[in-house]
Amino acid sequence: MSLHWYTYPDAQQAAEHCGACILQLLDERLAGESTATIAISGGNTPRPMFEYLARQTFDWSSVHIFWVDERAVPPTDTQSNYRLAFETLIKPAHIPSRNVHRIQAELRPDEAAARYEQELRDFFALKPGEMPHFDVIHRGIGPDAHTASLFPGEPLIEDREHLVAAVYVEKMEQWRITLLPGVLLNARHTVMLVCGADKAEAVQHIFEGPYDPLKYPAQAIAHHGRGVTWFFDADAARFVAAV
Repeated sequence: MSLHWYTYPDAQQAAEHCGACILQLLDERLAGESTATIAISGGNTPRPMFEYLARQTFDWSSVHIFWVDERAVPPTDTQSNYRLAFETLIKPAHIPSRNVHRIQAELRPDEAAARYEQELRDFFALKPGEMPHFDVIHRGIGPDAHTASLFPGEPLIEDREHLVAAVYVEKMEQWRITLLPGVLLNARHTVMLVCGADKAEAVQHIFEGPYDPLKYPAQAIAHHGRGVTWFFDADAARFVAAV
């Protein structure tokens, strides 16, 4: 199980410390390599983190940005994870468009997933059977302990062989495109930003409940992820003494 976690009084502080950790990890990577990679998530929680990142003096010209998952909507839609990142991070931080690798979620879900997988294969120069090594993956969880777009009961939670899939989320009545566990668990570093009282029970199950990732998908990263650091606000961590 991941042994690195930090709890802060409020969501703003948790988000800013998570952002600072991301910049440190990217800096360390760029000290020895010409490029660095990060995959980011959406939802409401990362907005202040993106805004923090955009305010910092950081050279993004060698950082390539990908997405953990995306809703099957156009990039201009208010639900779009890309739109959130574009408005709060990419545009204000002047990140070059050539470094932005969005999921083309305006296409049919299966086609968007196939194109995104090919993008990963081309960028990372993957051979058959290989997984990409993201330098940093940023993720969160939902109140039901879902992470990425892997919701409770999704059979692909057990998939360690494929890269990307289109999944239909019954409770949302929505298609999504998501990275799969083999990619997520293969990251060099993972930062988990979890805020809000509505996440508290999920956090308790993830860290203290019986291991059942089909019921609590985020348990997989807690138990099997490498280089994982968790950032909580006090509300999210209130039921778990360990965090």
